Amino acid sequence: MSVLLWIVAASFLGGALSVVCAALFALNARAHWVNGLVSYAIGALLGAVFLDILPEAMRLSGNFAAVSGTILLGILLFFTLEKLLIWRHCHHDHCEAHESHSSHAHGRSGMMIIVGDTFHNFVDGVIIAAAFMTDIHLGIVTSLAIIAHEIPQEVGDFMILLHSGYSKAQALMLNLVSSLATLLGGILAYFALQSMQHAVPILLALAAASMIYVAVADLIPGLHKRTQLRDTIEQVVLIALGVSSIFFVNLMVGM
Repeated sequence: MSVLLWIVAASFLGGALSVVCAALFALNARAHWVNGLVSYAIGALLGAVFLDILPEAMRLSGNFAAVSGTILLGILLFFTLEKLLIWRHCHHDHCEAHESHSSHAHGRSGMMIIVGDTFHNFVDGVIIAAAFMTDIHLGIVTSLAIIAHEIPQEVGDFMILLHSGYSKAQALMLNLVSSLATLLGGILAYFALQSMQHAVPILLALAAASMIYVAVADLIPGLHKRTQLRDTIEQVVLIALGVSSIFFVNLMVGM
């Protein structure tokens, strides 16, 4: 299968799959499942970054300082974007950034979720394309990590849309349309990067920065709200399972 077909398949199926799974979780309102998915997603994100994306970016670049500097710049960039409410993630039923008592404000927050999620999905598509153009194995691992963290995020988005007054069908349709931005980002990046191979290490470093930021700044703080020993053990086990999943995918794909 060609690299472009890999990118199209991973972008389309990944986006649609995460939305459908999120809708099933949201409709069944199993909060415990979502909490478990968040812990697993943290492990998958960090595993993909430190076991695959960063080593590959450094190998391609050969300049470790440049890669590290790009990651630092990326983390600061994503922090700034989130502060501007362009890049906003929610992984639980309630999100401080979108809570309001007026129905009009609820409608605005729901639409802001879609705008921010569409931008996020487009960037995910670019990341997937850069990974597959580097190596099929890296593309598969990166796609799996992105899907893992997209599901709990989409659950939060789905719940916020319902809270904003959208029907279940409208919320599902809006999220599905938004997920197509992943496919658009992947295809555009594929053709743009054909003549810009030197930019691939930079994109991989930015991908690593986005994953680190999502895991550390967005997902991990939510875990601290559950302080019981049993919850902590469960979180650590699921994070380790997420990392292990990436490790074993590496072994299977590398065979």
